Amino acid sequence: MKGLTDIPGIRVGHVSDFDAITGCTAILCEQGAVGGYEIRGSASGTEETPALDPLHVDPVAHGILLAGGSAFGLEAASGVRRYLETRGAGVSTPAGRIPIVAAAIIYDLGIGKSHLRPNLAMGEGAAAAASTEAVAEGCVGAGTGASVGKMLGMSHAMKSGLGSCSMELPGGVRVASLVVVNALGDVRDPSTGKIVAGARTTPDGREFADSQKLMMERPPAGLVRQNTTLAVVATNASLSKVEATKLARLGGLGLARAIYPVNTGSDGDTIFALAVGSLRANIDSLGAAAAGCVAESILRAVKSARTLGGLPGLG
Repeated sequence: MKGLTDIPGIRVGHVSDFDAITGCTAILCEQGAVGGYEIRGSASGTEETPALDPLHVDPVAHGILLAGGSAFGLEAASGVRRYLETRGAGVSTPAGRIPIVAAAIIYDLGIGKSHLRPNLAMGEGAAAAASTEAVAEGCVGAGTGASVGKMLGMSHAMKSGLGSCSMELPGGVRVASLVVVNALGDVRDPSTGKIVAGARTTPDGREFADSQKLMMERPPAGLVRQNTTLAVVATNASLSKVEATKLARLGGLGLARAIYPVNTGSDGDTIFALAVGSLRANIDSLGAAAAGCVAESILRAVKSARTLGGLPGLG
């Protein structure tokens, strides 16, 4: 299993700055992919998402950029566009081709050097590094500065990262996902319901405080908008933009299977969907697979994240 790159026509590349503890991830579909998206959190930071809307005139997207650096990190999307332009990818216009690249960011300014953020050069580098090899996971790319379990503050949080997985349905239809987990809540194993990574009762301990319980019993005052889980789901099935939007929505259910609490007012949870292929498949079947992939990718993200920036990891 290679993860998202198990979908033919999709390449993934990372750039990581381990000094600043941030980075970005480029997902390329140079020949064009029918896209959709869903924003479930209340603190999102995005760019060019309207181009994926079913009512938008552009029929396809050519890339997705995920980055750290909060709103500053959106600059990296311009680097992906510049790279794709040199490759001749984009929507045809009288003055040349214009690559359609949607982007979303996480807030990771509180873990490393906040004055250093993903920029145009890093975005271009991530795009240039994109390949069909197995997706690197853990503290890499947009997951470099990711963390989870921040209900009691960063001193009680744990390191997280990026995870990816795929599955195959009957008839050769494939569904895959890539997720950057930077959630306010805890990550639970969907198969057991047990907390795997999240808020700890003490800065030096490994006993979990149970963020879902804390949220219901005594919600902390003054939570800031510093959390987001970003997901990309993709398939080799042929979809319309309406169906791709539905795929994003159904895939987003995977967040609720693994993150507690999720989609809060302090999270900017965003899901992208990409359809690259000609096979036919039932959208509900694809959605069920996408939700499973997203949940598994979240689990892989925290299990592969190493200790970094003073936060303990499991990897």
